[in-house]
Amino acid sequence: MKIILQRTDDAFQFEAKNEEGYAVNFDLNKDDGGNGRGIRPMQSLLMALGMCSAVDIVIILKKQKQKIVDFKIEVSGEREKGGIISLWKDVHVIYYLSGNIDTDKAKRSISLSLEKYCSVAATLRLAGAKITYAIHLNGLIVN
Repeated sequence: MKIILQRTDDAFQFEAKNEEGYAVNFDLNKDDGGNGRGIRPMQSLLMALGMCSAVDIVIILKKQKQKIVDFKIEVSGEREKGGIISLWKDVHVIYYLSGNIDTDKAKRSISLSLEKYCSVAATLRLAGAKITYAIHLNGLIVN
C-alpha cells in the first residue's frame, strides 16, 4: 500500500492520494496556522474507525441475511491534554441502524467489530484509547 501526499498551498494543506487515485484533503485549522480547508490528521483516525467498523458490521449483517435500510455512525473523541503528543483517550461511537435487523445480531456485529475485527479500533486501544459505543436500532436505544 502506498499513499502520496502533495502540498497544495503555502501553509499546511495537503492532498493525500491512494494507489487508485482517490484523494482526501488535509489541513490544519486556522488557530494552528492552516486555512481550515481539509480534514485534520487526528480527525482522520476517527473517520477511519467509523469506516472500519461500518465495513465489518455490513459484512456480518449481510451474512446473517439482515436487511439494512439506513446506517449512520457518529464518532466523537477526547484527546489527552497538555502533552506534545495528544493521543485519543476517550472515543465514543454511536451506531444508527434501521431496517429488518434482529437486535441481538446488531449488538453482536458491533461488538465483534470493535473487539475483534476492526484494525483501527485495535490500533487506538493499543495507544491507550478507551472506546465506548451506543446502538440505536430503528429509533430505539438497544444497549
